[in-house]
Amino acid sequence: MSGRGFLSKYFIGAAAKSLRGTEVDPKVSRGHEFQGVDVFRAFVGIPADREIVPLTYLWMDDSGEDPVSLELTGTWYNSRKRQPHRTPEYRLYYPAAAEPIVYRAKENDTLFLCMTASRKVLAILCPVGSSIEQKLLWLFGLSLTSDFELSQRDIVEEGGRDIDFAARFVLEEIGIEAEEPTPAAFDQLLKKFGLVFPSTAKLSKFARDTLKNVDPLAEPDKTLMAWMEHEEALFRHMEKEVLAERLRAGFASGNEVDVDGFLKFSLGVQNRRKSRVGYAFGHHIEAVLQANSVRYKREATTEKRNAADFLFPGEEEYTDLAFPTARLTMLAAKTTCKDRWRQVLAEADRINEKHLLTLEPAISRTQTDEMRKQSLRLVLPQAIHQSYHEDQQGWLLSVENFLDVIRSRE
Repeated sequence: MSGRGFLSKYFIGAAAKSLRGTEVDPKVSRGHEFQGVDVFRAFVGIPADREIVPLTYLWMDDSGEDPVSLELTGTWYNSRKRQPHRTPEYRLYYPAAAEPIVYRAKENDTLFLCMTASRKVLAILCPVGSSIEQKLLWLFGLSLTSDFELSQRDIVEEGGRDIDFAARFVLEEIGIEAEEPTPAAFDQLLKKFGLVFPSTAKLSKFARDTLKNVDPLAEPDKTLMAWMEHEEALFRHMEKEVLAERLRAGFASGNEVDVDGFLKFSLGVQNRRKSRVGYAFGHHIEAVLQANSVRYKREATTEKRNAADFLFPGEEEYTDLAFPTARLTMLAAKTTCKDRWRQVLAEADRINEKHLLTLEPAISRTQTDEMRKQSLRLVLPQAIHQSYHEDQQGWLLSVENFLDVIRSRE
C-alpha cells in the first residue's frame, strides 16, 4: 500500500471505446453524437428526457504538450424515445463548442468516458496506439472491443487500483493531483529546515535517512521507488506549508495588487516541481549505485561535450580507446520519456546499446519499438513493468537486472 488510497477515491466509473468516423469526422456525419455508449447509463442514470450533463472534453496525445480541454456540457438522451416498441439506446450529444476538441480525433481513435467522484464527466479523446491511451487503459483496467462499444468498469464497486507512484503519474497527466498522506518524518523535516526549501541533494538525503525498512542492496527496485515516493510526499507537504505562508502574506500593498509578483511566484512553483524531481531521481539512482559498490562517473563528459548521466566504469575508461568497448555502459535518467528519449542517442558514441532508466508507466508499443530500433534499452523499477504489454515486458530491464549487467562487465 502506498497510503494514497484507491482509485475509487477519485472516480466512480470509467469506460473506453474506439470511435467511428460518424462520431468525430464532420465529412462523414455532423450528428455530434458519441454512439455505443449505452452502458454508461450505469453512472449517468436513465434520463426522463434530454438531460444536460456537465462535461469536460480533453484531447491528449504524446506530443509533450499539455492537454487541450474545454469545460462545457453534453446531452444524455434516449435516441429511441419516440420508438417505444424498440429497446432504449442512450447516446451522448456534444455541442458545437466541443468541436475544437472532438474533431482532433480520427476514426479508430479512443474515447474515455469517466465519472469522477464529484459526479463530473470527463470525455478524454486520444490517438489509437498512443502512450496516453495505454496509460489510461492500464489505470482503469480497461480493454477495447472491436465493435465500437464501450467497455467499462464500476470503480466504486471494485475499489480500483492502489494509488502508487505510477498511478499518480497518470492521474496528474489528466489534471488530478492525488492526496498525499502526511509522512511521519514531516515534522522532523520542518524542524531541520524550517519553511525554506533545502537543496535537492539535502532533501533527497533526508528522505533516504528517514525511510526505514528498505535495502538498496537486497531490493534496489523497491528501494528506488520507495525513496522517490517518500521524497515526493515530503516535498508536496512542505510546498503546501510554504505556499500557505506566502498566500497569507498576500500580493497587495495598499490598494495595489502585485499581479506580476503573483505570476512570478506561481511560475516559480511550477518550475521547482519540474526541475526538482529530475534531480531527486538522479540522487537516488546514485545512492543505489553506491550501495551496490559499482564503479561509475556521474554527469560524465563524452564526445563533443555531450554528457551522460551515468557512465560505467568511468570517464577515464571511456576516453581510453584501448579500453574494451564491450565493457562500457551508459545510463540516462529521465523520470518521463516523451520524445526526449532521442536525446540520449547522442550521449556516448562509443556505446552501441544505451540504457535509459525511467519511472514512466505504459509507454506505447510504437515508442518502445522505435527505441529497440535505435538500440536504446529501457530500465524501470520492477513494479512499473506490469503497466506494459506482455510482449513489451520481456525486453524491459529492472534496476536489479541492470546492476547485473554492470557487474558482468566489470
